Amino acid sequence: MDFTDVSVTALRVFRAVAEQGTFTAAAASLGYTQSAVSRQIASIEQAAGVLLLERHRSGVRLTAAGHLVLRRATVVLEELAATARELSGLPTQGGVVRLGWFPSAGALLVPRAIAALRDTHPAITVHTREGGTPALVRALRAGSLDLALLGSAPPFRPPDTESPALELRTLTESSLRVAVPAGHPLARGDFIDVAELAGRQWIAGPAAADRPMGVWPGLEERPEIVHTARDWLAKLNLVAAGCGFTTVPGLLAAAAPPGVRILPVHGGPLEHRRLVLARLPGPLTEPAARTAEALLAAAMALYTAN
Repeated sequence: MDFTDVSVTALRVFRAVAEQGTFTAAAASLGYTQSAVSRQIASIEQAAGVLLLERHRSGVRLTAAGHLVLRRATVVLEELAATARELSGLPTQGGVVRLGWFPSAGALLVPRAIAALRDTHPAITVHTREGGTPALVRALRAGSLDLALLGSAPPFRPPDTESPALELRTLTESSLRVAVPAGHPLARGDFIDVAELAGRQWIAGPAAADRPMGVWPGLEERPEIVHTARDWLAKLNLVAAGCGFTTVPGLLAAAAPPGVRILPVHGGPLEHRRLVLARLPGPLTEPAARTAEALLAAAMALYTAN
């Protein structure tokens, strides 16, 4: 089988596996069975004559040949999608920007940036998706996203080690804060001493066990996590109900519901967080550049307000 005979379906499946990181996740995203995904990957690797994916227990990783095929497959699939839109009378890809964002960015930043962009550049359409950093980075490299908002914590390493390195632009850097119930004694001051966080109950998000999202970093004791929630608004409302404490980026201070105080923490190492805009290297399309500018403006406005 010659590689020029590879089907469009095989290219779509290959891109989905590269983006999702596992055959199982790719099958779920496409509505296929896992065996169907495996057959398509086997066919495209047979046509290529080399392995395109390294299989590991934790998922897959692209080989050098896999990166080459992914770049070409992305171009082919995007051209087919643009042709379909033109045939159906919809706007071409030139006016569409695909933006990924980590959960806390969706509370205030993304809606404000999109609203501002609609006023200044109404012809630009922004399609968004929420995800964790690994998934968003894979989507960038697979060509499924144009831009991605990522959160970054010290020591501020690159989000992956693939080549070429992603272009990263820090939009803001601010200190991590703690959300406490407004009626709690610690809410009476203007800050919390880090020692006062010992023995507290925490509301955390699903994350790695060694660094649960929502618990103040560096606590000496094992944290008591009483509630787990992915959604930031849910966590803040649990705080308002007196169910515990949670950490929040500085940009989320304006999103606090009634019954919550968001306070800085004094003592101990500084805990800074960066809001980073990531993309593949190379020139941006005009719509993507305008979207990046709107995100920067919205981030700076929120940073100034807090």
